Amino acid sequence: MCTYNKKTYTIGELAHLAGVSVRMLRHYDQIGLLQPGGRDPSNDYRQYDYDDLLRLQQILFFRELDVPLKQIKRILDDPELDRVHLLRQHHQSLALQIERLQKLQGTVTKTITNLEEEGTMPLTDQELYEGFDRETMERYQKEVREQYDPTTVELADRNVRKMSKTQWSAVKEEGQAIAESLAALMDRSPDDPAVQALAARQHAWLEHFFPVSAERFRSLASLYTTNPEFRSFYDAFAPDLADFLKQAMEHYADTVLDEEST
Repeated sequence: MCTYNKKTYTIGELAHLAGVSVRMLRHYDQIGLLQPGGRDPSNDYRQYDYDDLLRLQQILFFRELDVPLKQIKRILDDPELDRVHLLRQHHQSLALQIERLQKLQGTVTKTITNLEEEGTMPLTDQELYEGFDRETMERYQKEVREQYDPTTVELADRNVRKMSKTQWSAVKEEGQAIAESLAALMDRSPDDPAVQALAARQHAWLEHFFPVSAERFRSLASLYTTNPEFRSFYDAFAPDLADFLKQAMEHYADTVLDEEST
C-alpha cells in the first residue's frame, strides 16, 4: 500500500471526490477493475485507500481515450506496469490537447473580433481554419479505400462527416500523441506493458473511423510498413517506428483482440 496518504474513503466519498457515480464504482468492483483496498470491520463497507485513488485516476484517463474496460484491466493488472511512465504519457497527451484548445480559442477570438468590429482586416484563410488541419484524415481515407470493401469505406466516411472540426482536431492530436509516445519506448520489447497500452490506444483511435477486428488490426499493422506514405509518417517520429508499431499491434491482436473474439 502507498504510504503517502493513509486516509480512506467510503464509496460515496470517492464517488463525490472523483466526480463519478456510486453505481459505476460498484460495477468496477464487480468486474475486478477497481476493488477497494479494505472493508470497515464494523459494517463491511468498502474502504478505498490512496492506491485505489491512483488506480481510479488511471482508469478515468484511459476511459477518456475510449479504451474498453477489459483492456484497461489487463493493462493495470500487469505486474510489470510502470505507473509513472503511464502518467507521463497521459501528461503528454493532455499537453497536446491544451495546445490545440488554446489555438482554437485564439481562432474563435479572432473570428469574434472580425465579425463585431467594423473596419477590421478580414481573416486570412489560414487564420480562419487554424487548428483544423485534415491532412491526416485524408491519409486514412485513402488507406480505407485501398484496403477495404465499399461498405467499410462508406462507414468511415460517414463517421468522419459526423465529427465536428473540434472533434477531428482531438482525434488527430491523439494519433500524433500515440506515435510520439511509442517512439520514446523503442528500446523496449513490443510486448512491454507500456507499449501494449499504446497499442490499445491505437486500436481505440482507429475505431473512430470503422470497427477494427484482430484481422483488420494486423492488416493495418502491415500497411504501416509496406505503404511508403504511412512508413514515412511514422518513421518521421523515430527511425523504424513503423516496424516497431507493426510488432506491437500484432502482439496486441494475438493476445487481446483474438481472445475477445472467442
